[in-house]
Amino acid sequence: MNHREGDLGPEDELGELLRRASHRMRHRWVELLQPWELSPHQARALRAIVTSEPVRLTELADRLRVANRSVTDVVDALVERGLAERGAVPGDRRATAVRATEAGRELLERTEDARRADDAIFFGRLTDAERRRLAALLHKLTESE
Repeated sequence: MNHREGDLGPEDELGELLRRASHRMRHRWVELLQPWELSPHQARALRAIVTSEPVRLTELADRLRVANRSVTDVVDALVERGLAERGAVPGDRRATAVRATEAGRELLERTEDARRADDAIFFGRLTDAERRRLAALLHKLTESE
C-alpha cells in the first residue's frame, strides 16, 4: 500500500523521521571521517578499544554488537594502519587482545573533536531542554528489553 508522507500513521511517521535523521547523521559522519580515510566502523572500534584497552576481540565484538569475523576485519584494518596492535592477554597465552597505539589515540582525539563540533552544529537548532528530552527519549527507545 502506497502512502503519501502526510497519510502516514503516527508510528510510521516517527519511524520515517528517525530513519531520516539517522541517515543524515551517518552521512555527515562518513564525510567527517574522509580526511582521515577512516570508516565509521573503524572509528567506533577505535573508540571502544581506547576506552577499554586492552580488550579481547570477542569482548570488542560484543561491545560493538557485531560478529567476531566483522570485528576481526575492522581490527585488521586498524592494525595495518598502525592505529592498533594485537598482543597477548596477561595470564592467558591463548587469548589475543587489542590496544590502541599512540597514533590511534591521537587520531581518535582528532575525530572525536570533529564529531563534537559537527554534533553541535547538527543539534544547534534544539534548545538545551529539547536536547535533554531527545536524549531521554532515545535512551528509552534503545534500552535492552
